[in-house]
Amino acid sequence: MKYFEVHFIINNAPEELIQDARDILSALAGEAGFETFEDTPQGISGYVQQVLFDEDLLNKLIISFPIEGVTINYEVKEADDRNWNEQWEQEGFEPIVVKSRINTSENYQEKTVIIHDGRHLPEDTTCDISVEIDAHLAFGTGNHETTRMMVAAILEQEKKDSVLDCGCGTGILGIVALKDGAQRCVAYDIDEWSADNAQHNAVINGVSESFTSMLGDASVLNDVEGTFNLVMANINRNILLTDMQTFRSKMAEEGTLLLSGFYKEDIPLLVQRATELGLRIVAQKEENNWACLTLKL
Repeated sequence: MKYFEVHFIINNAPEELIQDARDILSALAGEAGFETFEDTPQGISGYVQQVLFDEDLLNKLIISFPIEGVTINYEVKEADDRNWNEQWEQEGFEPIVVKSRINTSENYQEKTVIIHDGRHLPEDTTCDISVEIDAHLAFGTGNHETTRMMVAAILEQEKKDSVLDCGCGTGILGIVALKDGAQRCVAYDIDEWSADNAQHNAVINGVSESFTSMLGDASVLNDVEGTFNLVMANINRNILLTDMQTFRSKMAEEGTLLLSGFYKEDIPLLVQRATELGLRIVAQKEENNWACLTLKL
């Protein structure tokens, strides 16, 4: 997968607002397809798949930067063809614990998921679900707020016999669902590395017979038969808005749609689109300005 490396320069930002400017710029660039960012002395560097880079949209987003007096310049170059996560993959990640209180018909039950890389395990391994993630160039280890919120939301769903994971990354969400009682998971991702990595992680977690990973965008669902009790998408806001109708078409009667990958400020736009499609919001999570919605038919 070919990437562009874009160096953003933040001009005229007061010292006390430079980090806020970086955070806002990252959010805006994310809407134009960027996946990964790192701070630089002058601003940030961002990385975007060449096929997904929308420069016209990027220019529209940054031309009226929301901090008075601050302007943004950038330069684009082709990124070196290398494994961006190589050092991270070698070092692995510390275990992540996700807990959720489940309201059953009888009482409240707490479920715990431990996400680990197989090399770093917590001292207390007591949990309901253990998931090993061997991440190769794929988003989704549980480190990000959106992944943690989605995992917690999955645990809260009683009906999830069949699961659809849209933009699956490492496959973590579908794997959690299968380990929590789902019988079938279909997943897809536009990134070939992610589609392959998701299937690999299904194998090492012992759920590969129930897990199907496909390469492509939402159009691949045209070839998928049947509907799903639970549809999940942890992607950026613009793709969610564009593909929500497709997600809706694959939901079973009384099905559930879980969405994340966006900020709190984006909630009204997403809820408006969901309402147009006959969906209603039943739950909402927020963590560090990121949000997660649970929608039902």
